[in-house]
Amino acid sequence: MANYYEILGVSKDATQDQIKSQYRKLARQYHPDLHPGDEAAAQKFKEINEANETLSDPEKRKKYDFELENPGMGGFGGFDASGFGGFGDIFGDIFNSFTGGGSSARTEQNRKGQDITLEVELSFLDAAKGCKREVKYNRNEPCSDCKGTGAKNGTAYKVCSTCQGTGQVQYVSGGGFFRSISVKPCSDCKGTGKKITEKCDKCSGRGYNKVSTTVTLDIPAGADNNSYMRKRGFGNASTVGGEPGDLIVVFKLSPHKLFKRKNFDLYVEVPISFKTACLGGKVDIPTLDDAYELNIPEGTQSGKTMVIRGKGIKSRNGTGDLYVTIVVEVPTRITKAEKKALETFDDELDIKQYDKLKKYNDAMDSLYGS
Repeated sequence: MANYYEILGVSKDATQDQIKSQYRKLARQYHPDLHPGDEAAAQKFKEINEANETLSDPEKRKKYDFELENPGMGGFGGFDASGFGGFGDIFGDIFNSFTGGGSSARTEQNRKGQDITLEVELSFLDAAKGCKREVKYNRNEPCSDCKGTGAKNGTAYKVCSTCQGTGQVQYVSGGGFFRSISVKPCSDCKGTGKKITEKCDKCSGRGYNKVSTTVTLDIPAGADNNSYMRKRGFGNASTVGGEPGDLIVVFKLSPHKLFKRKNFDLYVEVPISFKTACLGGKVDIPTLDDAYELNIPEGTQSGKTMVIRGKGIKSRNGTGDLYVTIVVEVPTRITKAEKKALETFDDELDIKQYDKLKKYNDAMDSLYGS
């Protein structure tokens, strides 16, 4: 994927003001209206516009940073698959009001086909350990016969006479100092700059065909709820001959009976008996791969959390830990003989053997002056 920080020439920890300032500088330098016919300048302007649209939005920047660090994986939370908009478009409109030129970046952006969003449910373990998953969906695929142009053999078209092949038409209203200039996609050629003289037989001039597509996803370890993968070019074909949109697969995780997670760390509650809490012992703790034998010290209190390093989720972006919370379970059903034994046991204990109970009783005595 493109490195937007390198495109704008800023560091990864650049502030929003630094990004905005650098974008304006580059936009003025490479704006197509200042370089008519220069394809390199037009491409550069498109790249810096796309970079700014992502990095100038904190939420989009957060998701981009995650995807940059985890190739193939998307950021957490929701996302807008309808495309970007923002300061880049506003700047282009203001700039064009003075130059009278067209917004090439916006036209190029609108050429891209629509993204397709799918939800895929993963088990807790599949998401944590990684897996392969096939997804089937319907999409508008660029026609192979006409290469997405809609014209027979991809060549049966001519330059649009209305816009002279630019794909844009300039409208002027008012007069004198208050003259207003706006640029819109050409309605005759739908912004393509071309008029089809003979339609493609396979797609009937649409430029795409409806097909069923199967894609195999190689899901890396550590996928989380609402994280996503983006498959470039696997979305719908553009209706005006541009590049296809993307396939965005959003993951929904099923809950696990034992584990909970936060990022790459795992959490589990382990019940132990009153005897084990008093005398100590060994208990089996679940991990993603196998059982781990954990030593419980004498006198372990309910609610105590123990950390097992490196037993969380192992991903290419780091390894988490396993947090084990001990829950001392009190039996709910006991016999008369067991009750008698407990009473005898408790009578033989001294209050000093209960740290919390002693502190509580002392505080109560102090509160009421006993």
